[in-house]
Amino acid sequence: MLEILGKTKIDFISKRNYAFGFSGIMALLGLVALIQIGRGQANLGIDFAGGTAVQLKFEQPIKIDEARRVLSDHGFPDAELQEFTQGNKLLIRVKQQNTIQEDVANRIVQVFEREISTNRFVVDSSTAIGPTIGQELQRKAVIAVVFSMIGIILYIAVRFEFRFGIAAALATFHDVLAVLGILYILDKEITLLIVTALLTLAGYSLTDTVVVFDRIRENLKHRRRESLEEMINGGINQVLSRTIVVSLTVVLVLVALFFFGGEVIHDFSFTLLTGVLVGTYSSIFVASPILAVWRGSRGKLLKRA
Repeated sequence: MLEILGKTKIDFISKRNYAFGFSGIMALLGLVALIQIGRGQANLGIDFAGGTAVQLKFEQPIKIDEARRVLSDHGFPDAELQEFTQGNKLLIRVKQQNTIQEDVANRIVQVFEREISTNRFVVDSSTAIGPTIGQELQRKAVIAVVFSMIGIILYIAVRFEFRFGIAAALATFHDVLAVLGILYILDKEITLLIVTALLTLAGYSLTDTVVVFDRIRENLKHRRRESLEEMINGGINQVLSRTIVVSLTVVLVLVALFFFGGEVIHDFSFTLLTGVLVGTYSSIFVASPILAVWRGSRGKLLKRA
């Protein structure tokens, strides 16, 4: 069969200082993003910030630029519009306002009835989320991420060894922070769907890391004369082709979703696409080097293996 890579002998561990420096910057950026999200200073969706979402179904196609102009002229300059070409549907999201106003959904319906009277429509759905519910969703999202990290540590600790679990958890947490930081820089809207994507990429990153760790464990049993760094390098090189092939396959699917999946899952697919790339990098340059720098572990690792 066609091989993407043959047998490689790349010294990944020797480059760990550069990798740790780059990863530290990405993690720091993610921490800043996390703090800003907690303060409500990031681009939060109505799931977390509170607001109103109204979906309208028109008899005829509607130009999104015209709809945006109409809303802007009637007090909704920051409204977010999402067009569904199939079914002539338009989703309008308005974040929570600081001032007390009348029902936002009714106001939006009245504006369209008055300004675009020639194109009749019906209200498909209307959702309102208060700021208290948004804060509760923020809290639960953080709890979900924290519990997933704890689960990762316990799973890897049982299957391998405790320090493997710590290394895998740090790499996974790094991936979530790095992607979160990228989303913050690009001013992407943070919604529950994005949290779902972050948890999904955490699972993908863990799977990729487990494959590398599994090969390192095999080397610990059968290549005892080598140094710990040589064992880890050997394990990474042995599964490098597999890692690239799997990641490339997933990337191709996500690229297709990103360009052809429509606006509804655009940010979701972008988050996963970024996460797969970061997760592949971290399993090689973050998780494995952590084992190498954890000095004094060789004896216990050999015994556990």
